[in-house]
Amino acid sequence: MGEYGVTPGQCVAIIWDSSSPVEALKDLVDKIQALVGAENRVSVENVNQLSQSAHRESSFDVILSGVVPGSTAQHSVELLAEVARILKPGGRVLLKEPVVMESGNNSRIKTAAKLLTALTLSGLVEVKELQKEALTPEEAQSVREHLGYQGSDLLIIQIEGRKPNFEVGSSSQLKLSFAKKPGPSGKPSVDPAAAKLWTISANDMNDEEMDLLDSDELLDSEDLKKPDPSSLRAPSCKEMGKKKACKNCTCGLAEELEQEKKSSQPKSACGNCYLGDAFRCASCPYLGMPAFKPGEKILLKENQLHDA
Repeated sequence: MGEYGVTPGQCVAIIWDSSSPVEALKDLVDKIQALVGAENRVSVENVNQLSQSAHRESSFDVILSGVVPGSTAQHSVELLAEVARILKPGGRVLLKEPVVMESGNNSRIKTAAKLLTALTLSGLVEVKELQKEALTPEEAQSVREHLGYQGSDLLIIQIEGRKPNFEVGSSSQLKLSFAKKPGPSGKPSVDPAAAKLWTISANDMNDEEMDLLDSDELLDSEDLKKPDPSSLRAPSCKEMGKKKACKNCTCGLAEELEQEKKSSQPKSACGNCYLGDAFRCASCPYLGMPAFKPGEKILLKENQLHDA
């Protein structure tokens, strides 16, 4: 395998950014072109324009990003997702990026652990750190100019990852069979080891190492007390503050209300009901009944009970 893991006949993309020295970029492109052969074109893309380059899915065997000598490219989540999209199944990505030793206030520069995690979350597998080294003076100057970082706790890390051997979003039908295979007798076969595991024989019961629980020991004195019947009674409609009996009432309120309805005396609207039919209204419940004394209890039939 050639330098950067590139072999003849492969499709390769080189990603650069504004920190990449022009002459170093040109030398890298010429070197990769010589490795893949004249028949295969090396694609050169800017880190900020990759998503607009309209590359088809699974276009490249190898993608090199930030590997231009002197480059301090930063790989965003969106960039890594695009890299995973245009990489062929089983394809390889090699990138370099400056990282800080410990996470600090500068959110533009990641730690090595966060960069590895970002590659994994983008859909790549077999992500691993290949090399970690101190920055050259030129790279340190580039970080200060392009990233505005003045710290001295920086390293250049080189990471490799691969795309799974299937396309992102692809699907495949799983052939699953949950049916048990029948044995010689036509019944589903049973694994003897599994059957023995769930079988307890008389010898097992006499085994001193067999620890059996006494079900009576699972209950304490409180569990054995007989409950107070009053605590088992459901609250009545009255106790719950209801003025109307609920459906399927069992507390007696429904019967009580029904009895009150039957025994209640209709109120006279005119006050002349006791005088007789000559003084009663057309809707009077006492029509047809003889006169009675004021306050005398009169029992009416059910079909006569309505508002006067």
